[in-house]
Amino acid sequence: MKQHPYRYNKQQWKFFLFLFAALIAAASLLYTNYLVKSLSKSERTKAEVWAMSTQSIVTMPDVDDQFISFIYAVRDSLSLPAIITKEDGTIIFWRDLDSTKTNIHPSAVDSSSTQEYDPEYFEKQLSKMKKAHPPIHISLDTGEKWLVYYQDSAALSQLRIFPYLQLSLIAIFLIIAYTVFNSIRDSEQNLVWVGMAKEAAHQLGTPISSMMGWLELARITYEGRDNSLLDEMERDVKRLEIVADRFSKIGSTPSLSNHVVYKIVEEYVNYFSVRTSKRITFEMTGDQQVEAQVNVQVFDWIIENLLKNAVNAIEGEGKITINISENIAKEEIFIDISDTGKGIPRSNWETIFQPGYTTRQRGWGLGLSLTKRMVYYHKGQIFVKESEIGKGTTFRIVLKSNLRYEPTQI
Repeated sequence: MKQHPYRYNKQQWKFFLFLFAALIAAASLLYTNYLVKSLSKSERTKAEVWAMSTQSIVTMPDVDDQFISFIYAVRDSLSLPAIITKEDGTIIFWRDLDSTKTNIHPSAVDSSSTQEYDPEYFEKQLSKMKKAHPPIHISLDTGEKWLVYYQDSAALSQLRIFPYLQLSLIAIFLIIAYTVFNSIRDSEQNLVWVGMAKEAAHQLGTPISSMMGWLELARITYEGRDNSLLDEMERDVKRLEIVADRFSKIGSTPSLSNHVVYKIVEEYVNYFSVRTSKRITFEMTGDQQVEAQVNVQVFDWIIENLLKNAVNAIEGEGKITINISENIAKEEIFIDISDTGKGIPRSNWETIFQPGYTTRQRGWGLGLSLTKRMVYYHKGQIFVKESEIGKGTTFRIVLKSNLRYEPTQI
């Protein structure tokens, strides 16, 4: 497969932008991780000071009231969710948890309390704290030991998730910006291609008219002789007129009208087959009556691209089969174009319809991409029905049938 230079440069830019975005994300996460560790150390110190002040209050009950008040003030200034337990895990004190809940049974306190008895809440909070940080030990004069558990403050918890939230918002913004700029760029490119196509059609008009005039003059000059060569030349010139008309219609929605599909395809196959290697045979089969809404000039272009693609896939002798059938239940027409060429790997069945994809040394890789777009204008579908390496490929076009069938009344 040959890759178009524009497509290659586009992939390079995508890679560098992705790499740059990854570096920004990594730097943001590393710096945030550094801040989280610093704040985590600070909160650990805060928790230790709180534990020491609690120990002082418990172990020094007879000291000066002012000193006790000072210790209480220090302890209460260190706002941090915490739980103190005995060595056996019994909760004896907590702070900065849900004030509407308690693990003290109502029978042990005033029954008029508005707090809800919910020991499970405290057990869950204690379990979280045990997972978050190792406990701080308090030794009492009685030899008893208490364990102080704590959890991160709300600010630290939010800081942990902030970089992910920030990067997600940046990613969403970049995706939207990329989509918008891509759309603008594609629109500009489409306008350029449409302008070039219409100019090409205009430029072709003069020499085609001149060639028609020369053909008429040749017929008059060689009147009465075998004009089979002139007839073929005239068919080619008319074909050029059709091609010019195609280019003039690029950028506008084609008008559709009702036609017998088999007849349109057969007419082009007859024209195309005599201009192809004699080693390649063509065969048409299937339903000759089904009708669909098509634009003849554009639909011819679809068939032309697929037949040329099939011819290029055949090396030496081969066969191209076109079968037209109808799915009455779904009111759809199937046009299957099969060749005995080299086949397409399954991994490329979707890729071949992308602009720039080609297996030829000379080619822009726009044929199948244009074909898919033209089928879309006919409100149809095109896809690789089946393909096997070394045996051939079948493309299927699906169109809406113009015939309607009423269910049979029994």
